[in-house]
Amino acid sequence: MSVLLGDVWREKIFDGAWRTGSGGTIEVTEPATGAVLGRVGAATPQDVREAAARAAAAQRDWARANPLERAAVLRRAGALWEQHAGEVQDWIVRESGAVAAKAATETHVAAQECYEAAALPTHPMGSVLPSEQERWSFARRRPAGVVTVIAPFNFPLILSIRAVAPALALGNAVLLKPDPRTPVCGGVALARVFEEAGLPPGLLHLLPGGADVGEATVVAPEVRVVAFTGSTAAGRRVGALGAEHLKRTHLELGGNNALVVLPGADVPLAASAGAFGSFLHQGQICMATGRHLVHESLHDAYVEALAGRARALPVGDPATGSVALGPIIDERQLANVDRLVRGTVEAGASLAAGGTHEGLFYSPTVLADVKPSMPAWEEEVFGPVAPVLAFSDADEAIELARATPYGLSLGILGEVGAAMRVADAVPSGIVHINEQTVSDEANSPFGGVGASGTGGRAGGAEANIEAFTETQWLTVRPEIAPYPF
Repeated sequence: MSVLLGDVWREKIFDGAWRTGSGGTIEVTEPATGAVLGRVGAATPQDVREAAARAAAAQRDWARANPLERAAVLRRAGALWEQHAGEVQDWIVRESGAVAAKAATETHVAAQECYEAAALPTHPMGSVLPSEQERWSFARRRPAGVVTVIAPFNFPLILSIRAVAPALALGNAVLLKPDPRTPVCGGVALARVFEEAGLPPGLLHLLPGGADVGEATVVAPEVRVVAFTGSTAAGRRVGALGAEHLKRTHLELGGNNALVVLPGADVPLAASAGAFGSFLHQGQICMATGRHLVHESLHDAYVEALAGRARALPVGDPATGSVALGPIIDERQLANVDRLVRGTVEAGASLAAGGTHEGLFYSPTVLADVKPSMPAWEEEVFGPVAPVLAFSDADEAIELARATPYGLSLGILGEVGAAMRVADAVPSGIVHINEQTVSDEANSPFGGVGASGTGGRAGGAEANIEAFTETQWLTVRPEIAPYPF
């Protein structure tokens, strides 16, 4: 099997070629074992400033390139994700603590994102407008210029590629800042794929680093658009910084997503859906099911079934065994998960399952007798925790589901007519009827409302063109217009 990643990236950053960064190196560790997997180069704000200038210069030629040339690069990138899926998946498992199936989902979606993006260069880019003047009048979409992409650790490949691929396809250059905990899956892999796909130098820059590097990628004068995925707290800072510097900022932030189980729902199927929504990738997903709202007629049976599923799920090192859950990403995140669980139990909830951990391995946890004021209900846990609360009728379920500042994903299980009523009454960027809350497809718009972000800014041609281009008004006359001056 051919090797994609190899060693060329070690202790390097990328600007079309691999070179030493000015900030030293960042250690890449395996959360399951603490082993050092390698080191990537670390960028500095000065590296960012130089990268932004090079990106702006390279972008002008890329914007003028034949659209079929841009499309071909994206198609080759999609094929490379498929060709090297096994190698990339091994890195996703070890670097992010993902189980194999989740890693396979990331490489599959990465390929699909590139194939979807390959259609963008030849997509209609404007419209003909009526005019009261004797002229042709058009609204056309033009590349924004330089786009900054800041991606998190939990789905490091998907949450990078879903902005990088369409931004490049639409004629932009990209500054990519991955989370320093997952710089290989979320950064190196993308740089290598596009390098091998024939992307011209200077259009994609890999800039690992801390908050100072992230700030520099936002404020660089050449940057016109910022696509940020991460916590709501960090997103507020990015949004404020973007507003100060007049940058368009697309924010995909946190969630505290409700799964509503309506009367009459099949309890074993509902508990299976709830377990998947809360425990997939250790609950470290913005779309994870954070609140289980269950009709009082099903509540006890649902808690019993969900707790049974939680106790049956194996937890361990995903690189060495067949497990359902791997490690939490780091000690800081584990401490926050444990704090919320302990605080909720101290407030009167009962542990139906879990609530323990060994090292970074946190057991799937089910909390019963939960009240809306309890910490694990009010806050986004970002861990494998399923708080369950009973409701008496649809009106109460709607009010409980609405009672959060977040609005990312909503799952509703049960009779479709009743589910439609709930769906229409709860603000949410995504709604799934008879599915849990976690889902993503490259051709579907993705994003939340309220504290979950600024709406559907990724996925599908319409959303991507809106996100990564500017609208220009263009008029044409056969001769120079006469004026009274």
